[in-house]
Amino acid sequence: MEEATTRHLRQPQDPADRSSADPRLGATGRRAWWVAAVAALAIVVAGAFSTMPGILQNPLQQEFHWSRGTIGVASSVNMVLYGLTAPFAAALMDRFGIRRVVVTALTTVAVGSLLTTVMNASWHFTLFWGLLVGLGTGSMAMAFGATVTNRWFTTRRGLVTGILSAGSVFGQMVFLPALSWTIDHYDWRPALVTLALAALAVAPLVWLILRDHPADVGQSPYGSEKFVPKPAPVTGAARRTLTVLRDSVRTTPFWLLAGAFAICGATTNGIMWTHFTPAAHDHGMAVTTASTLLALIGIFNVVGTVASGWLTDRMDARRLLAIYFTLRGLLLVLLPLMMAATVNPAMMVFVVAFGLLDLATVPPVIALCRTFYGDDSAIVFGWVNAAHQIGAALAALLGGVARDTFGSYDLVWLVLGATCAGAALVSLLIRTTPTTHDKTPATPVRETQPSR
Repeated sequence: MEEATTRHLRQPQDPADRSSADPRLGATGRRAWWVAAVAALAIVVAGAFSTMPGILQNPLQQEFHWSRGTIGVASSVNMVLYGLTAPFAAALMDRFGIRRVVVTALTTVAVGSLLTTVMNASWHFTLFWGLLVGLGTGSMAMAFGATVTNRWFTTRRGLVTGILSAGSVFGQMVFLPALSWTIDHYDWRPALVTLALAALAVAPLVWLILRDHPADVGQSPYGSEKFVPKPAPVTGAARRTLTVLRDSVRTTPFWLLAGAFAICGATTNGIMWTHFTPAAHDHGMAVTTASTLLALIGIFNVVGTVASGWLTDRMDARRLLAIYFTLRGLLLVLLPLMMAATVNPAMMVFVVAFGLLDLATVPPVIALCRTFYGDDSAIVFGWVNAAHQIGAALAALLGGVARDTFGSYDLVWLVLGATCAGAALVSLLIRTTPTTHDKTPATPVRETQPSR
């Protein structure tokens, strides 16, 4: 990543912003919160797509007579690409700018969603939903949030990371009940058209409000006491992404974080957002009711993720991860005992507790990536998030296969709950301070202590 160490200053290129490019103006960084808000809106829309496979399973089975394992293939491809796209998208944002990448991503998910409505074979579902939607949503994954946070904020990073991370589950909370109702009363196709229109509606807002760097509008990052010039575009995005991967895989923290985050993906996106609704339906619960419970998990997910960001600014990120994984594992092991045809107090306890823990792991992991990998932390986190999505994909696929084989999800909940104990132990093995060997050598690491 020689390019990363030879960046030179560049004047703002957007004509609309040239009048405000004076470094003496706008030093308070107020614009950062508007940028964060628009980024959150894009993440909200992208998050709505992640829960669709769960509520599409029954309609697709009824119309096309596909098995849950077959449907799970498309979901797995989607999740893997969601993860693998993120680090390349972070590098592309350094090359072409954040808003260009995000607008292209929103257009891609809209096209993929619309094409899914005209499919008539399972491989169509894999191509349109698995490939196109996976690529688009992956470009707006948590690495996107990490990029925005790193560029626009020097303080409150944990809090902002929590807010942006919560955006994906907030999208699930907002869209899921309405989409489930639409499927129950009309068809699954109008639900996908609704998502496509939402993505197309957000794209112009992203283009008008989002900016690539505070220097574009003559401001300093929020919390910074000095103006930070905008670096030149970093060419060779694909090469840089792979170089960062090559360097990071030589360090111990990368493998520990990737392993823990793979288990995180398997026990959240992979199983909950894909199989919770059909699992509850197996116990006699209406699909709309189960989807509403998922939406409630999303509500508490927002609270838990933002709170986790606040805690990450003040506590040891490793210990937070260990606590989160331990509690999540206990909930998954107990879930088969809570399932019923109707909503009961035990299920509501699960909904609240799991919601608080679901994405709470994200702010500590991003903070640890920033500690060990500095300027390359967004790309490194993208690769760590790829492990998250590989774990999610395996859980989505094998969960469906287990259900087809055993006629129940009970064994799946128990196995995944047990893996959380392993993730808790792995989290505690991460050292509190990086060594020279653990630093990616291409760029200097600005932070040498974990976020507190």
